[in-house]
Amino acid sequence: MKEIKAGGGITFAQEIGSCKFSGMPESAIATRCVDYVLAPAEIARELKHIAEHGALKHSVLDEAPPGSETEFSRILALLRTDAGVDFSAYKPTTLRRRINRRMVLKRIESLGEYLKLLRKNRAEVELLFHDILINVTGFFRDPAAFESLKKKIFPRIIKERVQGGPIRIWVPGCATGEEVYSLAICLHEFLGKNRTNRAMQIFGTDISENMVAKARAGVYPGHIESEVSAERLRRYFQKANGGYQISKFIRDACIFAKQNVAEDPPFSKLDLISCRNLLIYLGPSLQKKVFPTFHYSLRPGGYLMLGTSETIGAFSNLFTVLDKKNKVYLRNDTYSRPQIDYAFAAQPREVGEGRPARLMREVSHFDLQKRAEEILLTQYSPPGVIVNERMEVLHFLGRTGSYLDPATGSASLQLLKMVRAELMVDLRSVLAQAAKTHVPARKEGIRMRLNDRFRDVTVEVVPFQNSQPEYFYLLLFRDFPATDLEEAKPERRKPSGTVRQQNAERETQRLRAELAQTKDSLQTIIEEQEATNEELKSANEEIQSSNEELQSTNEELETAKEELQSTNEELTTLNEELQNRNSDLSEVNNDLNNLISSFNMPIVMLSNDLAIRRFTPLAQKIFNLIPGDVGRRISDINPNIALPDLKSLVTEVIDSLNVKEIEVQDREGHWYSLRIRPYRTAENKIEGAVIVLVDIGDVRQGIEEVMEIVGQPMLLLTADLRVSRANDSFYEKFRVAKEETDGVEIFKLGNGQWNILALRSLLEQVLPANQHVEAFKVDHEFPQIGRRTFSVSARRLYQQSKGTHYVVVLLQDVT
Repeated sequence: MKEIKAGGGITFAQEIGSCKFSGMPESAIATRCVDYVLAPAEIARELKHIAEHGALKHSVLDEAPPGSETEFSRILALLRTDAGVDFSAYKPTTLRRRINRRMVLKRIESLGEYLKLLRKNRAEVELLFHDILINVTGFFRDPAAFESLKKKIFPRIIKERVQGGPIRIWVPGCATGEEVYSLAICLHEFLGKNRTNRAMQIFGTDISENMVAKARAGVYPGHIESEVSAERLRRYFQKANGGYQISKFIRDACIFAKQNVAEDPPFSKLDLISCRNLLIYLGPSLQKKVFPTFHYSLRPGGYLMLGTSETIGAFSNLFTVLDKKNKVYLRNDTYSRPQIDYAFAAQPREVGEGRPARLMREVSHFDLQKRAEEILLTQYSPPGVIVNERMEVLHFLGRTGSYLDPATGSASLQLLKMVRAELMVDLRSVLAQAAKTHVPARKEGIRMRLNDRFRDVTVEVVPFQNSQPEYFYLLLFRDFPATDLEEAKPERRKPSGTVRQQNAERETQRLRAELAQTKDSLQTIIEEQEATNEELKSANEEIQSSNEELQSTNEELETAKEELQSTNEELTTLNEELQNRNSDLSEVNNDLNNLISSFNMPIVMLSNDLAIRRFTPLAQKIFNLIPGDVGRRISDINPNIALPDLKSLVTEVIDSLNVKEIEVQDREGHWYSLRIRPYRTAENKIEGAVIVLVDIGDVRQGIEEVMEIVGQPMLLLTADLRVSRANDSFYEKFRVAKEETDGVEIFKLGNGQWNILALRSLLEQVLPANQHVEAFKVDHEFPQIGRRTFSVSARRLYQQSKGTHYVVVLLQDVT
């Protein structure tokens, strides 16, 4: 025997491969074992039993459980009494298969034994009830159907609800609610920003109270991740107990309730009903009741969505196919509303034996009243019909066979095709009068021959309106025996000649009256025809005027078309220019990006408002920048270097257009030359500043080592003649502090004591021209040390790799 896999994925090897199964193929046994989802031990025991004893006469694996139809009906009656649901109209094959499954799990081989178990164990009745319901559902089943709703159905619903009001959707047989929440999420996504102006009410109903409670809680296991996208999980779900719970704002829009769609009163004025994979379990009699219920529940122009294996069947008069692929139907406007009776749906447990006498009295009273109304309508009310504005018969009242005679051929409910010829002219006239004035109209004395006798018929037309704006008409027929014929019987006391003369006079009067009525009818027809001709003439003139306007509009459109064509050509040319410009800009941008990336120095470009525009990769670390800082003000950044008031320096450069250069030190003690220069455009406009950091660590280190070796006072000046470094001999000789010296312009040292004309001339004029000066004598009175004569030697240094200028000054006391 081949391996058998159960529903849980368990494999059973060839343990009894040599067994013979008389009358039952191996494939059938395997299939049925899988169908009934038996435990491994149960399948092994069943196969062993069959192997030892041969195929059972009524095996528990047969298609139908053994037992009589009476026992099957009693099981359904027990379910109806205990669970409150009548399954007798469900598909019997499904019911037998689910009962068979419970029998297999309980190791019972006959319906009689299982019926005894149900009567003893009420918990098994509940289990069988839930097993029959087959609660199979999921989120966003058939995604194409939901896309069809978003693209085709929801836009039409919104368009048709221009006056507002909540969007109402019903999901019968919702099980644990996945379908309801899927529709709510789908509608919420479709509404988007407009959802605050549109309330939505989505009703989910099910026959099981347990399923309704689970749906209302909205908690689902973690495996729904395979059905719901990550974006929807993030937006519409919350983590809960190792799974997910629907967000509260979605749950608030969904209303769940217990309801039997075949017995309980339905909802009304719905925009959409989503009944997917419920009808496949209902028998034909239930479907004949459910479809009219759906038609009643939907508003005019509402929509019905069915499952992929379901169809409307014989109810094409109630619904029209709108989307055949996704099984979406449009509700038809029909006035022959089907009969829907839910008078006793609220008491399902009381059906059958033991029903209270009060309910029996209510039923008897209802039947008596209904019967009395039928007698009054058929025997004492005049016969008639109800028609719409298109003269279609919607309802028959009483026996109308004497007045209506359906024509031979295709069946039709057109009144004017069914009415007898004698009534045609007068009936048309009185209908036209009622339709024109919207008040009751009648016509008396219409002579008609019935059963070889003449009758005088009175036709009365009563117009009325229902909830729709369209008018309906109630036609009533009353007939009386012709007076002249009733009195035409021979009278023994009068001579026969006198009787004949009287009859002739009455006949003449009748004919004259009939002729007058015919003239009136003909005059009415003539007036209607003249009015129609006038309306046609007026309509013709309007059409001619409209035609002239359309011709003028057409000429204007032709002119506009030529202008648009010309504009289109100009736009095409402009588009080509913009594409070329865009290509050039893209190329320049690529060049600029590569150029900036290739610079081995920190550079930051700023706008006029000190916002960061660009920076090189090396500037990220020194200025503590990230790509997201583009657009932020440089003053809001905390750099990794010790800077003075950077904002003031940059503002000064932008205002004065002068280049600033100072030496700065990072947090690790490394020295840089900070240069700030204006940012100039091609039109020579200043639109910001450029900050450049030059590494001068190597130069300073070499100079500082030399300065410490030399025993004479020595200064290291920057290009703008500020003190970058002084050795200890300088501090001792001139009795100044380091804090008062470093970073200060040399001419401002010691309250201006170094502002010596000869020294200024040396550093500002002689040195830039000669690059170095040897033994230049300077005699000056210093406040701290008195008059001294110094031999000044200076040299201008330039570090080519760093682009940095320095001035080294050596002072030797030769007093």
